[in-house]
Amino acid sequence: MKKIEYFVYTLCGVLLLISVTQNAMADAAAGKVIYDGKGACGSCHGPTGVGDGPAAAALDPKPRSFAEGTFKYDTDGDGKAGTDADLLNIIKNGAAKYGGAPTMPGRADIPDSEIQALIAYIRTLKN
Repeated sequence: MKKIEYFVYTLCGVLLLISVTQNAMADAAAGKVIYDGKGACGSCHGPTGVGDGPAAAALDPKPRSFAEGTFKYDTDGDGKAGTDADLLNIIKNGAAKYGGAPTMPGRADIPDSEIQALIAYIRTLKN
């Protein structure tokens, strides 16, 4: 009986991992559409997220490179910078609200669910 229970638990764990991975990939794919489209993120952060978009040359400071995978703001005060909640706050409210560059505007027009997908995509840009 123990072998069967172990097998069932292992199988459930694998299926859950596959499901979570597929959901994350779907979210990232939806996020890329937002990044490239209505989010217009690529105009500053560039098509691959390295901060080299067409508008970047005119900006000071330069846009963050998502390829580095580091984020410096702890917008929710949980002691951890760059969490999904922090990125959501920056995207929704703009960086200036948290001491960042005023050149990163807030996008309150994008629903939270779409911002979450956008964050999933941004996380895929890390080298």
